[in-house]
Amino acid sequence: EMPGQDTAARAYSCFFSQGEKLLDALRISAYVFSTGLLMFTALVNSGSWFIQNITLGNFWQTAWLEFYRYMEGDEWTIFLIGAALVPALAFWGFNGILLVADITGKPTFITRYRIQLGKNDPVDTKKLWKAIYTALGNQFFISFPMLVPMFYIMKWWDNTFSKELPTFQWFLVELSIFTVVEEILFYYTHRLVHHPVLYKHIHKKHHEWTAPIGVVSIYAHPIEHIVSNTLPVMTGPMIMGSHIVSISAWFSIALITTSISHCGYHLPLLPSPEFHDFHHLKFNQCYGVLGVLDFLHGTDKVFRQTKAFERHKVLLSLTPLSESIPEAPKKDE
Repeated sequence: EMPGQDTAARAYSCFFSQGEKLLDALRISAYVFSTGLLMFTALVNSGSWFIQNITLGNFWQTAWLEFYRYMEGDEWTIFLIGAALVPALAFWGFNGILLVADITGKPTFITRYRIQLGKNDPVDTKKLWKAIYTALGNQFFISFPMLVPMFYIMKWWDNTFSKELPTFQWFLVELSIFTVVEEILFYYTHRLVHHPVLYKHIHKKHHEWTAPIGVVSIYAHPIEHIVSNTLPVMTGPMIMGSHIVSISAWFSIALITTSISHCGYHLPLLPSPEFHDFHHLKFNQCYGVLGVLDFLHGTDKVFRQTKAFERHKVLLSLTPLSESIPEAPKKDE
């Protein structure tokens, strides 16, 4: 019995020791995390307070009230301008600049940052016009009509047209929630349309572009445009009962961000488009927006082994990452 007791005692002692180590690790992690969180919160609060109270003051609040009075409180028109017109202008204004570069190859300040070298140089004009017509059709005949039920949902919340704007701090909270909601909905609906049955009839249209350009971000089959492009972006504001100004800003940000993801250029100071560009190149990798769910589901394993992953960062210099982190030379067969 004694050897058995010794073994049990040693096992208990080892278990207890491991438990203490685990608790110590958790304490240290909690301390580091909480300290970092407090510092981050303090920085965000200081920055947002500065923006809210010093830099902008009551400018936006005054501008909103003047606009509201000018529109005579016509909530439908206000909603249409905020949720449709402003984001559409942001999308086509941004993509207009990119299209000049795609068609003419100038200015070289943009085209030298091309990700897939030799592609769309220049872009196929016939293919481009097809993409533009489809994008316009999706906006006018799908996105805009979907704003009608959204308008009545927002009316139900009774906050969307409030004369008092949300604080900048609250907008940051909303922006975080919108982004998480979009990541979840887009990732799973995107993977769904990659199912062989749906891909053939629906998603294949979007993947006609293996080297995408900005306007291709909403070049999609109507069903895909509803389920994967529009609903993931609309759902967050509908859940939160957001103000029309927040909705307008979010829709504009979402459209510009997805245009950057598809634009084919890794430009300085802008978010990296390498992740989604790789999806268009390989089809079965990088389904999400942020990449969090891809990491959890392992749908970015191939991407993480490539030079594109090394280039997947914000470019802080004027040297193209295709030059500073070039592809490995192909071995001679």
